[in-house]
Amino acid sequence: MRRRGVTVILGALLTALLAVGVMAAPLPYVVLKPGPTVNTLGSSDGTEVIQVTNSKTTESSGQLRLTTVNVQSQVELVWAISSWFSKKDAVVPRALIYPPGQTEKQVEQQNAQEWTESQDSAVTVALTKLGYPVQTYVKSVTAGGAATGLLKAGDVITSVNGAKVTSPTALTDALRAKPAGTTFTIGYTRSGQDATVKVTTKASGSDKTPRLGIEIDTKQNAPFKVEIDLDKIGGPSAGLMFTLGIIDKLEPEDLTGGKIIAGTGTIDDAGNVGPIGGIPQKLVGAKSAGAQIFLVPKDNCAEALKNAVSGLPMAEVATVDDALTALKTFIAGGTPKPCSAS
Repeated sequence: MRRRGVTVILGALLTALLAVGVMAAPLPYVVLKPGPTVNTLGSSDGTEVIQVTNSKTTESSGQLRLTTVNVQSQVELVWAISSWFSKKDAVVPRALIYPPGQTEKQVEQQNAQEWTESQDSAVTVALTKLGYPVQTYVKSVTAGGAATGLLKAGDVITSVNGAKVTSPTALTDALRAKPAGTTFTIGYTRSGQDATVKVTTKASGSDKTPRLGIEIDTKQNAPFKVEIDLDKIGGPSAGLMFTLGIIDKLEPEDLTGGKIIAGTGTIDDAGNVGPIGGIPQKLVGAKSAGAQIFLVPKDNCAEALKNAVSGLPMAEVATVDDALTALKTFIAGGTPKPCSAS
């Protein structure tokens, strides 16, 4: 009996230790949790988020809050079980956040790069809405190229055969649509004066690509500089809220009307708002921060509707213009276009 009792006790102890080991063992999952929100019109750690030099800025009576998601990368069974039954958290396969073949550090570096790119696009779109469109200009002229003696560094290319040039891609596509040796009428601005010149493209490389023989780049002739100082967050999802924040700081009109507006969404140079991840957690975070409305990228609306938070209306936006319209409608007491599942 004594020996049997010892065996039972040892068996129970071993079972308990195994159970503890299983509960503490890391799992191939991560937990997504509501992250902090940041008012793009305010400060973070004592530093203004959006900084404008050489221009007056306006004070807003409300807030434009970007939203984030915290990722718990090391997940034990006990945490997975707890988060599984939580209405705020989500347990997802680790591979969705950290793709196979990429380390956590590599993913963080990629997120940091996307974060920087989203800020650049936000500045581009905001300045365009403020009346400073993107200009394609001649950075240099290749010696012996098609444009030698015809175009100069600093010239702003405005049109090709009468069609407006809105980006370097528009210029390149127009040239490559015709074979080398084609003559184009190039519209440009030099020292404030508009002019046109005829340039015959030359073939370049083994594929005989038609070229003007110029290096081009873009600029926006704003008399002020805009910078974003917020480097503790990664990914591109704050692009929309940065764009709105810049516009609000530089326009006399208060976009918020004293309201707390939260939102998310990527932004590209054309002002399109793209979908992001973590909508359920961002909605919870926004509500906790006192948001009175949430701007949802159109392609996230179906997911947002399934995870709607009581007391937090949602507005569907596909472009920055949609977002501006939604804000104007909301602060006037109206109902912005709601999210739809389709």
